[in-house]
Amino acid sequence: QVHLAESGGGLVQPGGSLRLSCVASGNIFDIADMGWYRQVPAKERELVAVYTRGGDLRYGDSVKGRFTISRDNAGNTVNLQMNSLKPEDTAIYYCNWRAGRWDYWGQGTQVTVSS
Repeated sequence: QVHLAESGGGLVQPGGSLRLSCVASGNIFDIADMGWYRQVPAKERELVAVYTRGGDLRYGDSVKGRFTISRDNAGNTVNLQMNSLKPEDTAIYYCNWRAGRWDYWGQGTQVTVSS
């Protein structure tokens, strides 16, 4: 079992910044892809950013140029720096850890962008 602890969500004004962090712990048996997805009511969960085990970075089209994902050297912490936030970025953000058929999710952290 892998546990994911998320932090950093909250309320921010349009144009502002937030930083999300996710720390993986537990039975970490392999280097995994780690990343962030987000979801709003009545919509499917969508990719925000992923840092793959091979070091590739992948971003959703709507966040390219504004969000940056990073990872610590041990590979168990992933951060998401979110700049130039827009109201449409409002969602619950979920951390994800994936290695082969093992797929774990955090409980989610709310990000609200509003004036």
